Order: sequence, then structure tokens, then C-alpha cells
Amino acid sequence: MAPVRASRILAALAAVVALLLAGCGGGQGGSGGETIRIALDWTPNTNHTGLYVAQQQGWFREAGLDVQFLPYNNTSPDTLVSSGAAEVGISFQDSFTFSKAAGADITSVMAVLQHWATQIAVRADRADITSPRDLDGTTYGGFGAAYEEPKMRAVIQDAGGTGTFETVVLGTAAYEALYAGEVDFTEPFIAWEGIEAELRGQPLKTFAYTDYGFPDAYNVLLVANTPWLAAEPEVATRFVQAAQRGYQLAADDPAQAAQLLMDANPGAFSEPELVRRSQEMLAAEYLRDERGLVGTQTLEKWSGYSGWVFDSGALTGPDGAPLADRPDFATWFTNDHLAPTP
Repeated sequence: MAPVRASRILAALAAVVALLLAGCGGGQGGSGGETIRIALDWTPNTNHTGLYVAQQQGWFREAGLDVQFLPYNNTSPDTLVSSGAAEVGISFQDSFTFSKAAGADITSVMAVLQHWATQIAVRADRADITSPRDLDGTTYGGFGAAYEEPKMRAVIQDAGGTGTFETVVLGTAAYEALYAGEVDFTEPFIAWEGIEAELRGQPLKTFAYTDYGFPDAYNVLLVANTPWLAAEPEVATRFVQAAQRGYQLAADDPAQAAQLLMDANPGAFSEPELVRRSQEMLAAEYLRDERGLVGTQTLEKWSGYSGWVFDSGALTGPDGAPLADRPDFATWFTNDHLAPTP
């Protein structure tokens, strides 16, 4: 989930484009449809369910598309999509905010999760931690992204603390470090690592950012290469609406959607109960907006979190210096490719 800096984009671009274009090709895909490559942020999980549902149900094929899931690698989807090595990808409003400000040529075309699905987490047996304010002087197991510490600090301060803590960058090893007591808190997806911890008999105590006044955000996004959107708007619409249909099924019938996700990725999930419970939680709390719609985005929510990042001074431009002018967040996303609202 690390943000994309302009220098990192330039450094990785040539190798990434050469590798992925060579591996995936371009133009017409093997199914006879127009090829669209999806860059995933991680190995398949319930954040991706709608995409695999659309694949398994044949909705991409019906839309005349040959959709290819690129193998996960350590290059962020923001970088892959911005470079043109993938037409679309999975991102997050926090990482997208830093990537876009740094020059990434990407646009959010759909909100997958309407709210933060990550939370501050500590072990459930930590009786000394009853609020984020109790995290002053503790150690955070982090992932190395620029947006993490400002968010953690703000939530702790909003809860009445000073926001002083140590950070150890561990990546996904942060979860094991938390279970082992080697760090005091981290930031899991509660609909995945939170459930996984419970199934392991190591439950977590979590704190939602918004309970302490921190702005809400679209935790997971579907993003597209901006020049591709401009050049192929009709193709983009067919893709987005098929994906939206997949996420709609995930919201309406989480049990079927979870099974389709597992069918699409045989052998990938050792705990079917984790997949099912995760999909149920996302369907109940995260996939629909306040009107019950799937995929929609608003300027208000974009301006909330992303505006907070700018106001905090943490948002930097392509030159690495803090942005002087507030971005026009209305240009960062579009609902134009979603299915018409009933």
C-alpha cells in the first residue's frame, strides 16, 4: 500500500512496462475481445470478489472483453496503471491521494468499499489500551507508506493523546509481530486480518478512525489509466459496468460471491470460513453507499480525507516538495462509467 513517488515511477517504469507488456501482449485477447489488464494490490481476496464474480459469470466476456488478471508483484497498481502496463487496477484512497499528487496519471472509476475497512488494532488482551490515546509511547508495526504515520498520529490526537509513537516497518509481518507482542498496534483490514485473527484464537481489539472525528474514505478503489479512459470511454464503460455488476452480486448474495471467488482461485484459500465471513461483513457494511448503491463516489468524501492530507502538509508533488495549491479533487474520480442510477 506504499504511495507512489514520481522518482519511483520513473525508476520502475521501463522495467515494468517491458516485463508486463511482453508477458501479456496488447490489442485483441485470446477470447476475441478487447484486452483489459487488471493489476491487483495483493493476492486474491474479498476486496477483489466483484472482479472474479464478473469473470466467473461470463459478464466480461458478454461485454466483449478479454480481462486478464496480472500476477501480483511488488510494484504498486498505481504505478502499473499510470505507466500503461495495466488499464485498470485496485487502489486505495490514501495511496491514490499520494500517487495522484506525485504525478500518477490515474483516475478512480469506482468505489469498491465505501468506508474505511482498516482500523487501528491491538491484541484483545491489552487491558492497558482502551482508546487510541493509550498508544502514546508505544510501537506501531507499519508498512512503509507515507500516509500511515500522519493518520495514526491524527487519530491518537483526536482521542486525546499526543500522537507520539515509534514505527517499525514490517510489511505484512506486522500482523505476526502484533500477535507475538513485538509491536503494540498495527492497521489491519478488519474484514480479513481481523477475522483471521479471531479464527486463530488471537482476537484483536480495534478502533475505527471515524469514531474519533477522522474523515471517512473510500478504502478500496477501482482505478484506470487516464489517457486510456479518454481514448476508450466506451470500452471503459463496458468494463466498469461488468465489474459493478459483480460487486452488486457480492453485496446481494455474499455466500454465492464467496464461492465464485474461491472457484476462480482454486487452492488459494485454506480457510473457506474466512472467505465467507469476510464477504458477509463487506456486504453488510462496506459495499453500498448511503443510498444502497454500489460503486458510487462523491466529491464530499474525496475532499474529506484527501483534503485533510493536503491541509496537514503531508501531500507532496512530483518534485517531492509539499503541494502549494489544493488539488481539484473533482478531477480525481468519475462516476460516468457506472450503470445509470435507477
